[in-house]
Amino acid sequence: MSTDSFREMKAVAGPAAGGQPVRSGTSTKMSDGGTAPTPGTSTMGPAGRGRKPARRKGMSERNRPLWMLIPGGLLMFVIIVVPLFLGIYMSALNLDQYTLRKWISAPFIGVDNFVEALTDSPLLHSVWLSVSYSLIAMLVTLPLGIAAAVATQNAFRGRALVRSIFLIPYVLPSFVVATVWRTMFQPDGVVDSALGAFGMDGGLWLNGPQTYWTLILVQIWASWPFIYLLALSGLQSVDHEVHEASALDGALWWNKLRYVIFPYLKGPLALAFLIGMLHHINNFTLPFVLFGVPAPADVEVLPILTYVTSFQSFRFGLSAAMAFVSLVLIAIPLFIYLRAVKLDDADTPGGKK
Repeated sequence: MSTDSFREMKAVAGPAAGGQPVRSGTSTKMSDGGTAPTPGTSTMGPAGRGRKPARRKGMSERNRPLWMLIPGGLLMFVIIVVPLFLGIYMSALNLDQYTLRKWISAPFIGVDNFVEALTDSPLLHSVWLSVSYSLIAMLVTLPLGIAAAVATQNAFRGRALVRSIFLIPYVLPSFVVATVWRTMFQPDGVVDSALGAFGMDGGLWLNGPQTYWTLILVQIWASWPFIYLLALSGLQSVDHEVHEASALDGALWWNKLRYVIFPYLKGPLALAFLIGMLHHINNFTLPFVLFGVPAPADVEVLPILTYVTSFQSFRFGLSAAMAFVSLVLIAIPLFIYLRAVKLDDADTPGGKK
């Protein structure tokens, strides 16, 4: 036996309570009954043969993925967190056109701006307008988007062209949509001329009590393709075997929609409803371009009211309080949705609890 082989046998047999190796066959038998591999052979299996032992990761290497979040985190801190706390601080100041020059030393009034916003301003009316018009628009766009997605799901001649036409309202910027509809709703415009051909009087669309329904109509036209896109993505996830099974069972089209297709659309439509509601409540461009400022009282939604209070009345502290109220209004449905998604993941097999 060579010296190198003897050293390898000693290294293997050393930890075994000081037992002396005794070579027997293809293995080395220990004096205490144990066995050790034959000297010169590898103790690793075929999959691990030739591999280097794993090096223990240091602290810096283990935390390296977190370092990649630093640029994005700093950007979010500067763009979102800093303005948020700045707005909260401004809402506690009596900040107007007279104290704006030295706004840091403006009088501190605590929650008086919030009290004034809730009691002596049309804030609650604007909140009601924003929520109601957003809800009506979403309730109309949901069936429109689903119907368009179902109609264009299966292949037919010219399907790509039809899908492209459906996306036109969605890809156009909001100010372009508002400008086009503002031109159409002018007195003696396209809408009044089309209604006059049927003996109907359109009336005033951009001023008066009809402005509320004008805003809803334009919002529906501009936002239904978003529902269409998410519904179409949900339909793509329906397994073809499910369609074949329902066809073999002789399911009618309504039963197929109700029991086969709609369950697959529950998640995408819930997400579309939430995003659509938040977008409508925060939509400033569409009512601003469509009606101008000061807007009629029937369409003075929350973003318009905040803008007018800040840049026409120059009540910057009061407008900051209104903006914070709108933030809370948006956070409520968002929290409910995130909570529902978390509970759904907990009920899913293998999900986190």
